[in-house]
Amino acid sequence: MRATSSRKSKIATLAGLLKQAEPAELAPVVAWVSGELPQGRIGTGWRTLTGLSVAPAAEPSLTVSAVHATFDELAGIAGSGSAERRRESLVALLSAATAAERDFLVRLLTGELRQGALTAIVAEAVAVAAEVPVDLVRRAHMLSGRLPVTAAAAMTGGAGALAEFRLEVGRPIQPMLASPGGSLAEAFAEFDGRVSVEHKLDGARIQVHRKGTQVWIFTRTLREITGNVPELVDLVLGLDCTSVVLDGETLALTDAGRPRPFQETMSRFALTPAEAEAADSAAAALGQSVPAATSTRELLLHPYFFDCLHLDGADLLDAPLSERRSALTAVAGAHSIPALVAPDAAAAAEFAEGALAAGHEGVVVKSLVSPYAAGRRGRAWQKIKPSHTLDLIVLGAEWGYGRRTGYLSNLHLGARDPDGGAPIMVGKTFKGLTDALLRWQTEEFPRHERTRDDHTVYLHPDLVVEIALDGVQVSPRYPGGVALRFARVLRYRPDKDPADADTITAVRALLSGAPPAAG
Repeated sequence: MRATSSRKSKIATLAGLLKQAEPAELAPVVAWVSGELPQGRIGTGWRTLTGLSVAPAAEPSLTVSAVHATFDELAGIAGSGSAERRRESLVALLSAATAAERDFLVRLLTGELRQGALTAIVAEAVAVAAEVPVDLVRRAHMLSGRLPVTAAAAMTGGAGALAEFRLEVGRPIQPMLASPGGSLAEAFAEFDGRVSVEHKLDGARIQVHRKGTQVWIFTRTLREITGNVPELVDLVLGLDCTSVVLDGETLALTDAGRPRPFQETMSRFALTPAEAEAADSAAAALGQSVPAATSTRELLLHPYFFDCLHLDGADLLDAPLSERRSALTAVAGAHSIPALVAPDAAAAAEFAEGALAAGHEGVVVKSLVSPYAAGRRGRAWQKIKPSHTLDLIVLGAEWGYGRRTGYLSNLHLGARDPDGGAPIMVGKTFKGLTDALLRWQTEEFPRHERTRDDHTVYLHPDLVVEIALDGVQVSPRYPGGVALRFARVLRYRPDKDPADADTITAVRALLSGAPPAAG
């Protein structure tokens, strides 16, 4: 896979692999080649693994089922003595692995597989292996939220099994994403004025499900946070409906009704009180003060819903946005995001100016005839901001000099390879880094260290940072063939995984000043 540049060849190789898998092996195999673990986080970071000194096995003996069982065991280890028991389990696993198998397992466990097969390519391979239309696989994946589950259905039941997937209240689906747009006038013209123009909030994405008296709330990465946001649960229970699925944003507000810094909103998504306390410290490190009488745990979150995907037994995914907005207004009008539906160009421009004046990032222009295309970053939704912003991956940081001596400062920035390869470097910047943020980076980055030299600490691609820039220019200096112009750090994005970062395609699309391409 790593030696193959052709997308079609990668898909064919993966399809051949999937055809060989036994039914019980299929789910872990699909997850592994996507660079994921079915168990999620199992407490096996890079430091844990690199601290193990184990000679490789001479002959292969491991099976998919045995390794999957070991991962299940690791995921269940907790309590007193857990570190030692986890170490013993890992030693036993790696001792049974050949050198090549160990290389694969270590990269899988540390999120460093990078063999050129992201979920999108694996989904196409599932379609080829099962001999079903790829659109059926994508839709079933959207609705199940888990590609291994989708693959099992495709390989055992074909198109009929995939067609049975439905939106299930209580099970999160992949969120629809917006692409960076050019200007408001360009987006308005592209859709011939048949648009909804909505505030672009500096908040955290939420997906809300309710069935009767039961409520679930998920983040953009489909992690459940219901127990951490009781005020949102109470609000959803007060809606006049029996069942509903809503998409939206939430944020904390100041007493004056303006949005608080993004990190303060994100801190409410902490899993435990201890993590919430840590979030208070992190917000302070980022230069964001929390009121003396109010910790982030006490900040109330305010939801702003912008889509309704299900209401009282009716699924609305395939309905046009105009119909979904009508349902949204009926069930949660008081909590819907500020929007203008089908405005004229002058009203849209005035509305966008008002969004900025209220402290928001800009607007999102959405086609009123578009369905909800979950999991995709297409042209139907376009983010319009005063300046370009990109979510990029931190690849490393250089030691500073002058007043920054002793701190990790100049960031190495990479864009995502849409074909699943390693991130592609597109620039460096130290602009926008406060003293507090320099201290935070210097303390945090060694936890993600891959290697270092005298000048630079190189990181595993774990951290996503939002960068503002004036544009890009052609440059042979970086592997991507482009360089960022006047890049500056806006904030880190703990709500995003590297798979959510912008692609090199999106960066290159800024060369002409045109809106970035989807993906």
